[in-house]
Amino acid sequence: MKIAVSFLKSDNYKKCIEKINKTKCDYLHVDMCDGKYVEDKNFTIKPLIDTLKISTKPLDIHMMVTDPIKYIDELAMLNIETMTIHIDCNDSLKTIDYIKSIGIKAGVAINPDQDVSLLQPYLEKVDEVLIMSVVPGKGGQAFIESTLDKIDLINSFKNNYHFITAVDGGINGETINLLKDKNIDLVISGSFVTQSDDFDNAIKMLNV
Repeated sequence: MKIAVSFLKSDNYKKCIEKINKTKCDYLHVDMCDGKYVEDKNFTIKPLIDTLKISTKPLDIHMMVTDPIKYIDELAMLNIETMTIHIDCNDSLKTIDYIKSIGIKAGVAINPDQDVSLLQPYLEKVDEVLIMSVVPGKGGQAFIESTLDKIDLINSFKNNYHFITAVDGGINGETINLLKDKNIDLVISGSFVTQSDDFDNAIKMLNV
């Protein structure tokens, strides 16, 4: 299981990213909140790009935005492993195709209140399905345990398609144990790591 760390809840993005650079995590998870798809807004694109240039980790971009396609070309200059959008953003299928066309892996995210059947048009296209275990947009929320049944169902589709599964939200030293037998490829953790005194020790606790 690989681990990505989100800096969404940090007070100083650059300082936090510099600390994440020194850890053994696999990716820097970038939560983009536009104030439309989710209530909070946490970026303007050019300062965000300047900030992300200091990362030595591959980037896992999570676009909690209404119109993700308009940001892709500017972001594409960065060291991006995956760009993930939400099912109910504008032009979602077109956006997935565009991300793939420029040589970046594409992911699709499903929220806790969305039915798994909504994923069907995406499964043959995407490299990752991101299962949200909290309501998207705010860090520090508690893990929604009803997500576990959704994880099992989505994992059952792996036999017919070629995607990895990731889980994002409320991941800490206790809730990680709910996932250890779930065939998850990637977990995203934010405040559990970035609000700890020892980032590497927190990450080690997730590596079950």
